[in-house]
Amino acid sequence: MSEPTRTATPTDAIADAYVHRSVALDPIAATGLGLPGHDHRLPDLSPAGIEERTMLERATLAELATIEPADDVDRVTHAAMRERLGLAVELAEAGELTRDLNVIASPVQAVREVFDLMPTATAQDWQTIAQRLQAIPAALEGYQESLRAAQADGGVAALRQVEACLKQADALADADTSFFTTFVDGARPDGEAPTTALAESLRAGAADARQAYADLARMLGEELAPDAPREDAVGRERYALWSRYFLGAEVDLDETYEWGLAELARIVAEQQEVADELYGAGTDITEAMARLDRDPDRLLDGTDALKAWMQVTSDEALAALTDTQFDIPGPVRRLECLIAPTHEGGIYYTGPSADFSRPGRMWWSVPEGVTEFATWRERTTVYHEGVPGHHLQIGQTTYRAELLNLWRRMASWVSGHGEGWALYAERLMADLGFLDDPGDRMGMLDGQRLRAARVVLDIGVHLGKPAPEQWGGGTWDAAKAWDFLRANANMAEGFLAFELDRYLGWPGQAPSYKIGQRLWEEARDTARAGAEARGEEFDLKVFHRRALDVGSVGLDVLREALA
Repeated sequence: MSEPTRTATPTDAIADAYVHRSVALDPIAATGLGLPGHDHRLPDLSPAGIEERTMLERATLAELATIEPADDVDRVTHAAMRERLGLAVELAEAGELTRDLNVIASPVQAVREVFDLMPTATAQDWQTIAQRLQAIPAALEGYQESLRAAQADGGVAALRQVEACLKQADALADADTSFFTTFVDGARPDGEAPTTALAESLRAGAADARQAYADLARMLGEELAPDAPREDAVGRERYALWSRYFLGAEVDLDETYEWGLAELARIVAEQQEVADELYGAGTDITEAMARLDRDPDRLLDGTDALKAWMQVTSDEALAALTDTQFDIPGPVRRLECLIAPTHEGGIYYTGPSADFSRPGRMWWSVPEGVTEFATWRERTTVYHEGVPGHHLQIGQTTYRAELLNLWRRMASWVSGHGEGWALYAERLMADLGFLDDPGDRMGMLDGQRLRAARVVLDIGVHLGKPAPEQWGGGTWDAAKAWDFLRANANMAEGFLAFELDRYLGWPGQAPSYKIGQRLWEEARDTARAGAEARGEEFDLKVFHRRALDVGSVGLDVLREALA
């Protein structure tokens, strides 16, 4: 496969310099991107640290404004950086970054989760881990300073989020069961027990980390909780800002809400058709899924079997799609499927390092006590996280060193682009025949139904929209959202409770999946219509290659780039 080549430009130099300066200020991002030299550190999470990162964004935008794009690639970089960095500045100026506290994607979780990505093979790796463990107290002290500053301005997260994060911090503070305890106890550098000095350093770091989380839990309970609002809704102004951030596009939120209702009804009708196909006309959808859960041919026993099935399913998809539906570069043809060290539920993807020495990885976080897994539910999820979903999207972009600068390849991530593509990929695999088995197709539709329900729930609650009579009438709130979610998601109530907390605390993110899919499909349909208008045959493979080569940019920027 011939690859495009291109001479680096002044715009690329600005973008690359921004990445290096940015990860020096945010070592968690450095580890996530696989950029070396910062793994022993943590970011300054205080207001001063946030302001320093915001100053970098302002300075980069000012520098970018002094030069003209040299080519079409530069034009996209200019548009994408203006949109991403500009929004980051808006969020900081609106006080959204100092008040950052939610159950899934705030510093409470990020400081812990970064250790999942750190190398653990050698004694030096574990010495680096010990240094980072010892950096946790300062990082969380700075975080508390930010939360107090937001509190002084009336910017406390909803009580639901404060209480949930308090529980998470308490769990990380427990001496016996904390992640930090079990993590360092499992240290085996070079396959051997650590030296006495290293073991003591790790134990001390783990103790520091536990105490830092205990201090955070105490602050959340004693200082923030009394001022935390009981109301979950963030209101239209804050919601619109976060929606733009997660989509990289401005959408009509009221029209999108109505579209979500219609899309949900369409998916439910499609599910009914599959239920009828599986077990006869008139079979209830919930009953059909319960019968699929009891089908021994669709069950896996134990995490070893789950991991093996994930890997085989992923490898088969890669082999079938390479050179037929997608151009997949050699390094991207490796994807590791792993069981996560946490037990929170769900599957997620982490991208490769810049040099692919750390491959892309699909992780399954299996809850405690869960030992049986239904493949009909999860085949579509493997496609979502792997190929042609996140792994192809992120891996291919990372590979394009000759075409894209470092920021475009690795540091730019827009949820609506990335998660929208992954949902688009699920539907594409159904269209290509990979989900012809009606059980597997029901699994895909079950996921799509949840994502459509998120659009309705998220916009409905946060904007205080009228709820349909079917869901209680009046104004959407957390209680109505819970009944609505239970009716439209075939998941255990423990999972659903976490999901609801996530939506209520992370406004605009959950709908970005389905809205992103909608915008991706519109971009494809526009390209097809353009080809037909020119009297040309539309080549879907070429469209995918061209679209993915743009990288993860805002969806408005993507639309302009493809036009």
